[in-house]
Order: sequence, then structure tokens, then C-alpha cells
Amino acid sequence: MSPPPTERDLRLDLFRGLALWLIFLDHIPSNVVSWITIRNYGFSDATEIFVFISGYTAAFVYGATMRERGFVVASARILRRAWQVYVAHIFLFTIYMAEIAYVAASFENPLYAEEMGVFEFLRQPDVTLVQALLLKFKPANMDVLPLYIALLAAFPPYVWLLLRSPTVALFVTVAIYAVAWEFGVNLPAYPSGHWVFNPFAWQLLFAFGAWCALGGMTRIGGFIRSPWVVGLAIVYLVLSFAIVLTWYVPPWTRWVPKALAEWMYPIDKTNLDVLRLAHFFALAVLTVRFVPAGWPVLRSRWLRPAVLCGQHSLEVFCMGVFLAFAAHFLMAEVSDGIAMQVFVSTVGVMLMIGAAALMSWYKTIEGRQAGGRPRAGADPAGSSP
Repeated sequence: MSPPPTERDLRLDLFRGLALWLIFLDHIPSNVVSWITIRNYGFSDATEIFVFISGYTAAFVYGATMRERGFVVASARILRRAWQVYVAHIFLFTIYMAEIAYVAASFENPLYAEEMGVFEFLRQPDVTLVQALLLKFKPANMDVLPLYIALLAAFPPYVWLLLRSPTVALFVTVAIYAVAWEFGVNLPAYPSGHWVFNPFAWQLLFAFGAWCALGGMTRIGGFIRSPWVVGLAIVYLVLSFAIVLTWYVPPWTRWVPKALAEWMYPIDKTNLDVLRLAHFFALAVLTVRFVPAGWPVLRSRWLRPAVLCGQHSLEVFCMGVFLAFAAHFLMAEVSDGIAMQVFVSTVGVMLMIGAAALMSWYKTIEGRQAGGRPRAGADPAGSSP
């Protein structure tokens, strides 16, 4: 397999930063600003973007390490990263629980606990805390990081196989996805049910991102840029948009053939429905075709805020979860008018940008103090998942 590119693709940071903003807006209930997010115009949403890019960047970093230093060292670094994300998840969980519990008690409104899925924690904190440490109990909006932890934990053997036999590696991940769909394989959640993001299904998108990073894009680049593939992607996006419109305008459902509706619904997010996967691929095809890697606009000051957020995605994501509940609280207790929805959405995104800029500044001055360049194999945006 050909070696991966040596320079980080700014498109990854840009679209991951945009995905973080969209996830934040989608996490605010009854938010008019969330109408700008892609989930309202097709089958997939920002989660697919985030998971794919996370797989791509993980392979970009740890694939190089495995090439240069071997399986053991690369595996140790991957598992260390998984541990760092786990610690971040538990820290976020603690702050998130304290935030919700304080608000629910102070304003005597138990609906907060029910809406955010933490009622079980308030009822049995000792048992629920243990389940949270086992990644089985996850409040609302906190499902992405456990998925990423699980995917990272299983990543070392996949990278090893990917570097030796990329076709076999891709076949394995497709097979796991198919088995998960056919037999309903998922991990249990607490107090009931299963993981909101089935790791046995979502690994397909993560692994495909890794496959693309380690030479896969070189193989399929010409194919996905071909006019007929681009045309097919556009047709699929238009059709999916037309279907989604019927969700908001019920009388239009009569234009959807009954047989098609029976085959299509429900479009399962938990198990990464094929229609969602195809929608993401269609978006990716248009992105590759119309947003070249060397596009000068990627380095412009207008896109810099999104790029910065993408380069510090772990911290920005955690902050977004916290801010989404704060926005929900303000809308519930102060005003739920459109002006307030726009205000909390705008301020939340601005705070995420400010935090990312601050972290970037700290990294810059620390680099200058060290007086050297990052070591080989290091992540150019080390805080990114």
C-alpha cells in the first residue's frame, strides 16, 4: 500500500470543526438555528462526518508510528489515547451530572433530569456511577465519546492488517457491519437497552476513514472524481432531500411509493443504516470533487475558526455538550423565543471558537519554549481524536 500523505489535510480540520458546531446546535432542544444543520436536508448528520474524520486522522498519525516503530509502540500510543479520551469522558460526565443536578434541584424542576436521561443517576448514584465507568450508562448527548473509545481500543490490530493487506482489512470491517445488522449485535446499556451508537456498525465508517488515510484515497481518487459518480451523488442527495421534505410536510408523503417507504423506514441511526451511509458518501464525493486539498481558502481567516475547532476537537466537543445544556436551561427558564435561540447558539459557537483559539495559542508558545519541531509521528493537532 502506498504511504499516506505527509502533510495534514486542512479539509479534515475544517469539516470536523463544522461538524462540532452542527452537533452542538442539534443538541439544543427546539432550536430554530438547528435548521441549518445537515440532518434536516438528508439522511445523515454531523455524526457521520465526525466519525469518518476521526478514523482518518487516527490512521494518519498512528499508521505512521506503526510503520516506523512497530506494532507494540503504535498500539501503546493508541491505547494511551483511548485512555485520555476515557478520562475526558469521565471528567465531562462528572461536570455534566453536577450541572444537571444543581439546576434540577435549584429550580425544582425534575424534568431536566428526565429529559437529559440522568434520573437513574439521581435515584441510585452509587450503582449508576459504576455503570458510567463501564461506559454502559450515558446521559443524553454523551454517546459519541464512548463510541470513539471503543473504536480506538480495537484499532491496533486493524491498523496492522491495513498496512499489510488493505483489501482484506476493508472486507473484515464490512463483514463485521453485516453481522451486526443481520444478528442485531450491540453492546448493552444501563439501565436497559443498548448503545445509541452501535460500535459494531459504526466501526465501518471509522475503519473506512482509516483505509482512505493509508492509501485508499489514492486508489479510488480517480473513481470518485469521475463525472458519472459525481452525477450519481448529486441525484442521490436530491432524492434524499425530497424524501426528508415529506417528514415536515405530511401531505407530500403520498408521493412516496408505499413499497419504497416500507423498505426504507425506519432509517436506523443506531446501526448506521445503509441509506445514511450512502448519503454521507455522496456528500464526501462532492467534497473531494469541489474542495481540493490545496485550496487557498482553507488557510483564510474566514475559515480559521472552524479549522481551530477541528484541531482541538476533543476539548471543543466536551465544551459543546456542557454549553448545549446551559443553552437549554436558559431557553427553559428565561425565554424560548427565536431571539434567545439565536443568542445561545451564537454565543455557544463563539465560546467554542474562543476555547480552541486559546488552546492553539498555548500550544504555540509551548512549542516556541521547547525550541523545536514536533517529533516524527506526532499528531500535528495533538488534542484531536
